Amino acid sequence: MSRKLLLALAVATALTACKREAAETAADTSTDAAPVATGHAFSPAINEADFAELVKTLASDEFEGRGPGSAGEDKTVAYIQAQMQRAGLQPGNGDSYFQDVPMVETTADEANSTLDLQVNGKPLDLAFGSDYVMGTRTGENEVKIDASDVVFVGYGVDAPEQDWNDYAGQDWKGKTVVMFVNDPGFHVGDQKLFDGQRMTYYGRWTYKFEEAARKGAAAAFIVHDTAGASYGWDVVKNSWSGPQYDLPAKDDPDPRLPIQGWLSADAAKRLFSAAGIDLEASYKAANQRGFKPVPLKATLSADLKSTSTEKKSRNVVGVLPGTSRKDEAVVYMAHWDHLGKHEGESGDNIYNGAVDNATGVAGILEIADAFAHQEPKPERSVVFLAVTLEESGLLGSKYYVAHPTFPLDKIAGVVNIDAMSVAGKAKDMTVVGFGSSQLEDILKPIAAEQGRTLHGESSVQSGFYFRSDHFNFAKAGVPALYTDGGEDLVDGGAAAGKAAADDYATHYHSPSDEYFPDTWKLDGTVQDLEAVYGVGKVIAAGDQWPNWYDGNPFKANRDKMMQAAQAK
Repeated sequence: MSRKLLLALAVATALTACKREAAETAADTSTDAAPVATGHAFSPAINEADFAELVKTLASDEFEGRGPGSAGEDKTVAYIQAQMQRAGLQPGNGDSYFQDVPMVETTADEANSTLDLQVNGKPLDLAFGSDYVMGTRTGENEVKIDASDVVFVGYGVDAPEQDWNDYAGQDWKGKTVVMFVNDPGFHVGDQKLFDGQRMTYYGRWTYKFEEAARKGAAAAFIVHDTAGASYGWDVVKNSWSGPQYDLPAKDDPDPRLPIQGWLSADAAKRLFSAAGIDLEASYKAANQRGFKPVPLKATLSADLKSTSTEKKSRNVVGVLPGTSRKDEAVVYMAHWDHLGKHEGESGDNIYNGAVDNATGVAGILEIADAFAHQEPKPERSVVFLAVTLEESGLLGSKYYVAHPTFPLDKIAGVVNIDAMSVAGKAKDMTVVGFGSSQLEDILKPIAAEQGRTLHGESSVQSGFYFRSDHFNFAKAGVPALYTDGGEDLVDGGAAAGKAAADDYATHYHSPSDEYFPDTWKLDGTVQDLEAVYGVGKVIAAGDQWPNWYDGNPFKANRDKMMQAAQAK
């Protein structure tokens, strides 16, 4: 996920046609699907009409929601490859535009799976989907847990540098842990705990499951609340229904739980009440340093049946080789995948993902066209990377970082585009994770020329910096920039920006995230693309190596990486 709740649907725009015949090319032999021929005439310049054409195609029902491992994937990657070829990019992974990403597809059999939660000797009635979701990352077709003790572990955090350990003093092997989403300090507004209202990585659900696995737990459930998660229960339900994807265990160093899932706020309230514990008081207790785990006088038994299949998905990689420093690179990236087609759902069951993230893929393709036709040509190589499995935990980018087409110490910087604003021009520009790296120093004067100021995201508690694919590069040490459209719109100001964001929140991760030509306003989208294109243009034309700002937790990895490179 990304900072998509800050995005928007807004007022009307007229889309204009541009000149230049689009060269239709055959698909790479890595896929059987032919690229979609639209007859649209593309221009080398970043513009509204080309962007709209790309989004319209990628978000069409024909692409079936771009689910990894599906027929929709075949059409998607073939189309992206064809557009890279049209723009003049060369294959970015040897002689191929594709990088195979091994994956395990697991689909829970909800009808035949059971969860038995006994509290004080009495069963607590919970329904799959409305009260809880669960799944496994083991790849096994059946996982059983028998009478596992259930313990509340606060926020499920073990952070030595914060003098904080919610797991202290117990053996967790075989137990089921229940925890709150987000960071200590968030729910009580304590600015002295962790990073105050700004979510740290300890607040992310991915960390919480990994930490529970490290402790030896058999199962872990996160208590959902809309403010702490920054999205509603329907988002959890939709995201956890249908096929779930993982890298094979051998390709993923992170630990895994037999069973993991979420509890709705109402289910958690009933659980705590049945255990004789006040949920609101537990929120306060969990925010106190020295918190001790609390047994919930409950046991959990589960029989989770799933179908599991080993498959592969694909990252799409194109490159524009540099003229004089071609072994060094700038990377533009966006994820192409969405939630696919949910068979069996009534009504519209195609999760088209127009904003999330057909806009990002269209964005990097527009920037690729601009780079390929600019004069002078870039001195450094420019890589355009469309990754898979973002919606499944940033897996495509995780795999790419482990198997990069350019050594990480040769990548000068990464620009990630995930779910662009379609709300129109703004007086400002959001940098997610503001204050992170010197890439912001390059962006600032470019934005100023557009009459815009930079600032951080308003909802720092949502942890958007950890929710998109650049984060895998950042963890490895490579400076990464993640921007958003502005919040103070030229037409309507901050009120219009908030209204647009609130409107998109109703479409996020649902079938209604579709392309709306009559209500999208793309002049601001083009302005955003021109700004981040300008950042890469500066880096690709020179020899500077932007770094993280002092005090950033990723700087040590970058410094170590570059020192090792210089010592070679």
